[in-house]
Amino acid sequence: MEGSHKLQIMNRSEMVITGVSDVLSFDAGEVILETVQGTLMIRGEQLHVSRLTIDAGEIDLDGRVDSIAYSDASAGKAAGSFLSRLFR
Repeated sequence: MEGSHKLQIMNRSEMVITGVSDVLSFDAGEVILETVQGTLMIRGEQLHVSRLTIDAGEIDLDGRVDSIAYSDASAGKAAGSFLSRLFR
């Protein structure tokens, strides 16, 4: 895949992510991002997007991070299949 991607977690409560191409969905319990390295799902509690700059491909999150998972599925139908498998 093309481009640079970095995921930085500080004290399990702050995240800085680069290489983000799209925000597929987000709420207080889950954030799903399309990155240059695949789909990234972040789960936790009281998740909050504190800064979003899609043009620069950057996002800052805060809240309690419980899990992080990557998928090579692209956005759309393949991402839906990935999410369906996770919730079985």
